[in-house]
Amino acid sequence: MIEVERLTKKYGDIVAIRDLTFEVEKGKIWGLLGPNAAGKTTTMRILTGYLPATEGRARVAGFDVFEKPNEVKKVIGYLPEVLPLYGEMTVNAYLNFVAELKQVPPAKKKAAVSRAIKVAGLEPVEKRLIKNISRGFKQRVGIAQALIHDPQVLILDEPTIGLDPAQIVEIRSLIKSLKGEHTIMLSTHILAEVTQVCDGVVIINEGRLMASGSLEELSTSFQKKEGVALKVRKIEEAQLELSRFLGIEKVTKQNGELMVEWAPGKDLREEIARFVLERGFGLIEMKSLAMSLEELYLRIVSGGTPQ
Repeated sequence: MIEVERLTKKYGDIVAIRDLTFEVEKGKIWGLLGPNAAGKTTTMRILTGYLPATEGRARVAGFDVFEKPNEVKKVIGYLPEVLPLYGEMTVNAYLNFVAELKQVPPAKKKAAVSRAIKVAGLEPVEKRLIKNISRGFKQRVGIAQALIHDPQVLILDEPTIGLDPAQIVEIRSLIKSLKGEHTIMLSTHILAEVTQVCDGVVIINEGRLMASGSLEELSTSFQKKEGVALKVRKIEEAQLELSRFLGIEKVTKQNGELMVEWAPGKDLREEIARFVLERGFGLIEMKSLAMSLEELYLRIVSGGTPQ
C-alpha cells in the first residue's frame, strides 16, 4: 500500500533523509520511529505530496507520489503535527468546510461528516466552537478531518503529542479501531506508542533507515541468544542444576529471576520446564527472554548498521 524506494531529501548541503526504502502492507498500522530530527516529518510530508523529494520514488495505493500527486491526495488522509483547525468554527461547520475542500460530492457530504464525527467520537462537542474544546477533542477533530473523504491510507504525524495520559489512551484506542479498513502510518518518538498500536516499525536515525519490519522480526534478527526467564522458589538450587543442563550456555540471577540462555537454533523451553518441575524447584513463572523495544531501539539506533 505504501512503497518507498531510495527516497532522499536535501536542503542545500543538509541531507534530511537519505536512501530510505521500506514498504507498509495494506490494512496494517506501521510506526515511523526515531529520535527528534531523524527525518520522520520530512518523510511524511513527501508521502502526502506536501514536499518534493530530491531523489527516489514513492507510491501510495499504486499511485506515484511525484507523477500523480492529486490522485495520491485523494487516497490519503493526513494529520500534521500542527493541527489545521479554525477556532472560531464549530466542529460540525469545520468538518463540512473540510469536506468541500476535499471535494466530497454534495450528495455524500452530510453522511461523510456524520461518519467522521461518529468514528472520531466527537458527538458531545460537534456543535461547540473548536477553540472551546479540550486538546484531546481537538486531536480527534484533526483525525476526523483526515477521515472525512474515507481515504485508503492515513498518515498521522505525532498523533498523541501534547495530550495528557487519559487522552493518549483514548487516541491510541481510536487509531487501533481504524486498522484494517485503513492502512495507517504514524510517526512517533514514543516507544510505548509502537508497542501498543503498531504491527511493525520503520526506524530511522539522522535521515537513514536503520531497520524495518515487524517487532518480532526485528527482535529475532538482533537477538544473539535465546532463552527464558524463570521465577522459582528454590532459586539457588535451580541455578546450580540448570547450569549443568545440556545445551544451556549461561544461567544468571537477576531481580529474583533466573536468566537461562542458549544458542539460537534450539528450543529448550519444554525440556527446561519438565526438568524444573521434576526436580521440585517450585516453578512459579516462565517467560521468553524477548528483547524489550527499548533495548531493541537503542541497539538499532546506536549500534545498528544502516540498511
